[in-house]
Amino acid sequence: MVGPFIFSRLPVIHFGPAKIDNLATIAAGYGRSALLVTGSASFIASPMGEKVLKSLAEKGIRVRKVQVTGEPSPAIVDKAVSENRAPMPDVVIAIGGGSALDAGKAISAMLLPGGNLKDYLEGVGTREHPGQKVPFIAVPTTAGTGSEATKNAVISEVGSNGFKKSLRHENFVPDVAVVDPLLTVTCSPEITAASGMDCFTQLTEAYLSTKANPMTDALALKGIEAVARSLPEAFRDGKNTGARAGMSFAALLSGICLANAGLGAVHGFSSAVGAIYEVPHGIVCGTLMAKANEVNVRALRRDRSADRALARYSEMGKIVLGEEGRTEDYYIDGFIDYLFRLTDELRLPPLGRFGVMKADIPGICMNTDLKNNPVKLTQEELAEIVESRI
Repeated sequence: MVGPFIFSRLPVIHFGPAKIDNLATIAAGYGRSALLVTGSASFIASPMGEKVLKSLAEKGIRVRKVQVTGEPSPAIVDKAVSENRAPMPDVVIAIGGGSALDAGKAISAMLLPGGNLKDYLEGVGTREHPGQKVPFIAVPTTAGTGSEATKNAVISEVGSNGFKKSLRHENFVPDVAVVDPLLTVTCSPEITAASGMDCFTQLTEAYLSTKANPMTDALALKGIEAVARSLPEAFRDGKNTGARAGMSFAALLSGICLANAGLGAVHGFSSAVGAIYEVPHGIVCGTLMAKANEVNVRALRRDRSADRALARYSEMGKIVLGEEGRTEDYYIDGFIDYLFRLTDELRLPPLGRFGVMKADIPGICMNTDLKNNPVKLTQEELAEIVESRI
């Protein structure tokens, strides 16, 4: 029997090679002025960036530009909003990695109400956003966060009193997602690894989540299949368009899954670490994923009511190992071993390389959210996970 569930809205999705060529036509459907948010100067200066700007101009669309370096902060978003409200753009287009998409999503959400972004952030502000936004088109150039399909924008303020929180509303799901795998072929192996492991973590945690439902289960397993088939190959050969398409598909599914099932311990760590240190989100997820799942499994095996979660670990093991006729424990242990091998293969760096120290571990663990994790972990278990990757 299929139980009841709620599923969030989706963007109109244009997926496939050369779909970027449709962007100007899609944007023109919203009006004749666009605010273009990008992650760095490199895209705008690239042949593809020049092609996009030319195609927008040919459609008679006036373009203003905002560049976002690193993960978006309240100050970055507030500045972009204050400088671009008059005249109000007809559409916001974000092209880039997860940070650029989150910045564009937050800007589109704040243009109409104005004011300070902090006032509307979960766990920081006290105001409820009315949900009105300028139409928003998301164009990912990495295969990782799945922000092109989510209803939240992650906003960071780094420092001793820092935070990493979400601006969230059902209406903030992008109106259109243009997912062109060819835009990811220029990603370096390091970005491919970090973003790919963020995607893998999101799919895994959504499948294990206490809020998972039959829709997210189906999508998560299909995404994990794509990751197992595509991530190592995309890392080894960035020009492999088949592998790039597989990862773009997996990232899109991971965004849909996290929006509807939530995430677990690894993303809890990412928020806690990212509030203190400037560590790329995908690095935190990728470097902690294997150990976090090892500790999860160990804790689940102590819990006699954990059959559901352990069966899910076994199902993921079957996918990544590609073997039949083995025991449940074989697949569970095989999945964990696979994660450790993949961590090594992708050369994911330890957190210590970004300044994280053992003295930070208690504070990180105290601020790690476990609300959708399949098992409750102790502070000692959380500390074990972080310390293993210092």
